[in-house]
Amino acid sequence: MAKLIYVTNMSLDGYIEDDRGVFAWLPMDDEVFVLCTDLLRSAGTFLYGRRLYESMAQWETNPALAAQSDLTAEFARTWKAAKKVVYSTTLTSVSTADTRLERRFDPAAVRELKATASSDITVGGANLAAQAFEAGLVDECHLFIWPVVVGGGKPGMPTGTRTDLELLDERRFRNGVLHLHYRSLGQ
Repeated sequence: MAKLIYVTNMSLDGYIEDDRGVFAWLPMDDEVFVLCTDLLRSAGTFLYGRRLYESMAQWETNPALAAQSDLTAEFARTWKAAKKVVYSTTLTSVSTADTRLERRFDPAAVRELKATASSDITVGGANLAAQAFEAGLVDECHLFIWPVVVGGGKPGMPTGTRTDLELLDERRFRNGVLHLHYRSLGQ
């Protein structure tokens, strides 16, 4: 059975974007970028909310991103290799290959996907991840905690749902980023 893994970047005070909807406060460095690529490489399917999908789709639709370096080229290859499922009530179509559009998050369909997938699945986007947490579907979390306090915005972890976690691994990067890897103990 495949694992459903939540991967996200967040500020030290727990937000994935500030109160203006901006998440550009995190300059990526090579060391963190390599780990992010490695995490995504292990997944065969990415589940995305609309906003995160639109941001990530550029790795396929904008060849200039991949051309920046060997690291960005590898990330683009990794991103394009996975299947994507985008959950949106407003999109009418998707701009990337091997991408399916769903109107609503269906926990039963995700359970079936986990049961039949040959590799792990990531979930991205705080609202979508919150629905997956609420349904008890998230098996692991990879949280990248950036050394910045934004003072408010969109929480990176769900509110109103309790999930106990066990710390599996931690890593501190030279730029102050912390990577925390947790296993869900269920609800």
